[in-house]
Amino acid sequence: MTVLGRLTQAIRAQITSWVQDSEDPEKILDQVVADMQVDLIQLRQAVAQAIATQKRTERQCDQTRNLAKEWYNRAQLALQKGDEAKARDALGQRQTYLQMLSQLETHIWEQKKAVTNLKANMRDLEAKIADSRTRRDMYIARARSAEASQRIQEMISQVGSHTSRGALEQMEDKVLNLEAQAEALSELNDTLQTQTLESRFAALKQDEASAIEAELAALKAGLSGNS
Repeated sequence: MTVLGRLTQAIRAQITSWVQDSEDPEKILDQVVADMQVDLIQLRQAVAQAIATQKRTERQCDQTRNLAKEWYNRAQLALQKGDEAKARDALGQRQTYLQMLSQLETHIWEQKKAVTNLKANMRDLEAKIADSRTRRDMYIARARSAEASQRIQEMISQVGSHTSRGALEQMEDKVLNLEAQAEALSELNDTLQTQTLESRFAALKQDEASAIEAELAALKAGLSGNS
């Protein structure tokens, strides 16, 4: 391996080590979305609690309003009976409940405002979570694409390296040698088959000649006997 090749391999190993030692971006993004989801759950609980408090205050407000009205009716009844002192006490109780009613109405207004703000924050957080999920999917897709491209480039660089070219050339030489050997064996087999056929034809011709000579000798012998 050349000096440049060893240096390239060392740099690649260092980069791989950095990537392995660093946190997984997908896990980080998942954790961010999970944390935001926890915040959303807590915010929804806060909204539900604020609405429940508002409803309870509204019921207290209705009760206080009814009590103020009841003490006003008592004052009217006492005055009709000529009991001015009792009427005055009843109106005093009514004023107490009216003050409480004013405070409760102020609380209701504040609670409605708080609920409105909490709902707005909840909608904003829901939108951010949806956006974060979309960005997460996009970033993960880009990261995986970049990782795949990096692997492809590494494969290409390895295939294009001097060592890889040498290995491919050696493989090509082996294939060529095997093809040459196969061709030589094929030619040898053809030659042997041709020689075998020629030998058979020669043997057949020799047998045929011998048969002719034998038949000719027999014919001659027959002629000699007749004469």
